[in-house]
Amino acid sequence: MQSRRNLVILILVILIIACMCIIGLGVLGYSLFSVRGSVVTTSAPIEEAITAGPESTILPVEPTPQSGATATSASEAPVGPTEQGQTGGEDLAPDVAASMDAIQEQVIQVRGLEPDGEFTRAIFSPEDLRERVVNDFFADYTVEEAADDALVLSFFGLLEPDFDLIALYIELFSEQVAGFYDDETKEMVVVGSESFGGPEKLTYAHEYNHALQDQNYNFNDGLMYNDDACELDSERCAAIQALIEGDATLLELQWFLEYATETDLEQIVAYYNSLDLTVLDNAPAFLQEDFVFPYDEGYLFVEHLFNGGGWAAVDAAFADPPVSTEQILHPEKYPNDAPAAVSLPDLLPLLGEGWEQLDDNVMGEWYTYLILAHGTDPGARRPDEEAASAAAGWGGDRYAVYHNRGTGETVMVLKATWDTPEDGIEFAAAFTLYAGDRFGPGSAVPSDAALYESDAGVHLFVETGGTTTWVAAPDPAVAEAVLAAVGE
Repeated sequence: MQSRRNLVILILVILIIACMCIIGLGVLGYSLFSVRGSVVTTSAPIEEAITAGPESTILPVEPTPQSGATATSASEAPVGPTEQGQTGGEDLAPDVAASMDAIQEQVIQVRGLEPDGEFTRAIFSPEDLRERVVNDFFADYTVEEAADDALVLSFFGLLEPDFDLIALYIELFSEQVAGFYDDETKEMVVVGSESFGGPEKLTYAHEYNHALQDQNYNFNDGLMYNDDACELDSERCAAIQALIEGDATLLELQWFLEYATETDLEQIVAYYNSLDLTVLDNAPAFLQEDFVFPYDEGYLFVEHLFNGGGWAAVDAAFADPPVSTEQILHPEKYPNDAPAAVSLPDLLPLLGEGWEQLDDNVMGEWYTYLILAHGTDPGARRPDEEAASAAAGWGGDRYAVYHNRGTGETVMVLKATWDTPEDGIEFAAAFTLYAGDRFGPGSAVPSDAALYESDAGVHLFVETGGTTTWVAAPDPAVAEAVLAAVGE
């Protein structure tokens, strides 16, 4: 789905840093990763390491000299698979290049992946990096697409229909930017300030691991983690992204514990404590959660694999990637519990002239949970534990959204199958409470569905034998016709 993919992956080429307080000191960073860039998260594992203190967690090594130079756009010649210590660029300060080379060798040793390809390295000023990622992102994401995405998400209660996603993205770019790895251009970019210190080293370790992943597993053609494939199955791409970022987050933690110096630690803590995260803190509730999913849940998934078989087990997952957020949220369901295929009919013949399909894809367990627990209406949110439990029986789904630009009318349908009839009943109970708080009391209609009225029309919901169907339409007659076409 276009809207889901754009929002799960979010900003295709950047790394923004964010933080949250956990035990008084939180460090949570993102580097937004997609098929062209990567979101680094120093998530809960790093937070725990930092809060534990240097005496118990840091294994010191000789500190790397700092350049003290201002961070301007700088690049170097390609670094080949057997030339990890070679720099070849006069703009990249020698001590920075040496530090990068050392980190690369350390990451290779920790992760166990050998380099097998070339890439270029660069340090950008925050202003130059922000300008580049804004230009790259908005070359592929238009105002019209953003408006369609907001409309789609509004019918699932996640955004207001007129929410300005473009403005949010631009504001996010104005917050701290740390770096990215671009798997199209094979370029690794790290933002610098006055030195290549602890934060830059941590970012570089994470991003270099992405380069090794790409060289060994090929994001585009091997993992099929690209725009075209994600357009067809955003749920699978969300799972692969969690694998990629979970791997890099575990690597980042292990690098941090083994190689970071006390000076690095002090610089990292000072950097994160200085961040202004006003934009992120005021982003829609579901986006705040979705931003960190690949890192927090991805880390737990990869940690589960690692605890069972070390990095070899993680490598095996790249050969047989997870296919759903359900598998990420419940690692014990990987690899055998694949989603059930759910199909929907083409509704354009039913809807008639003037209608177009905006979206058609899989919602998945993670977004099912977000709808219940983190919608735009605080009064309709179900308690976190209840929402997670209700979504946990997810077995597969399909949704589609249609829109008539002439009339402004929209039709949405989401059909889901559940692992057991009891799971379907549990979700229906949670949805009934959610819908009642969001729309007001429902009423019965001839199809045995519950009917809810909203400003944009009506919503129908029905549960039958382990299947649930949710329809939104301009009026009851259209909603009933869609429900009949879809089948309960």
